[in-house]
Amino acid sequence: MTLTQLEVLIALAECRSFSRAATQLGITQSAVSHALRSLEKQFSVKLALRDASGVHMTDAGQRLLLRAREMTALAGTLAQELTDARELKAGTLRIGSFGPTSTMHLLPPWLAAFKKRYPDVRVRIEEESDEVVDQWLLEKRVELGFVIMPDERFETRALVRDEFVAILPARHALARRPAVPVTALNGLDFVLSEAGGGPVIEPILQRYEARPQVLYRLTQVISILEFVRQGLGISMAARLALPDPAPKGVVYRPLLPAQPRTVGLACLQLARLSPLARAFWDMAPVP
Repeated sequence: MTLTQLEVLIALAECRSFSRAATQLGITQSAVSHALRSLEKQFSVKLALRDASGVHMTDAGQRLLLRAREMTALAGTLAQELTDARELKAGTLRIGSFGPTSTMHLLPPWLAAFKKRYPDVRVRIEEESDEVVDQWLLEKRVELGFVIMPDERFETRALVRDEFVAILPARHALARRPAVPVTALNGLDFVLSEAGGGPVIEPILQRYEARPQVLYRLTQVISILEFVRQGLGISMAARLALPDPAPKGVVYRPLLPAQPRTVGLACLQLARLSPLARAFWDMAPVP
């Protein structure tokens, strides 16, 4: 078993395609197939299956995948420490981000400063919902990720305080108020976000016994804003996940009582971060 074979297994699990895995690794598709077959032959077990929807890990493949990520991460750390890691001249850092709050408001200036200080370091950003980023951290697919705090599964560093707001058509009666009681949403046509902070919204409504009519379930912020602009319903989202200023015909209003959230940077164990990840952690903006 070699590190190259483990890297192939990781790429296959992430890309779910032999051709995409080959492109990601910079090798041929036949080399990917050969590496997988060699691993399966060595352990006499099937590690991956391919069907019309793509490549899927078997139970054995999933177990090896977790260890493969640990081993390749450790190998990368050792390689950095034994070569030029102390000067942070090279290497790759993988970070999980969950949308506009982190990708648009936090990462760009932070990443630009990091790249200026360490120009030869490659930083790979992968964006998904906050629940998926949590899973990536637990599976060690990424070394750092953005999370909603508190989260006792990780070591965290608070970055920014945010809050949920009501999204309203500009001509809606509630738009004339400086803030909107959660209870005032009861019975109104509602556009529910199925991404990002979406899973937080329904518990907020339930906590205050507000029962809007959920007619639409959308994943894209731009779609939600257009539905609201057209007067098809109202919605709710984290303020930093929304464009600033609000689109014409749409207004944002704070909720009563306020519904805050804190976004932070997370890792599994701060003491075991690679030098690159620790350098990025230490450059985090001060809240």
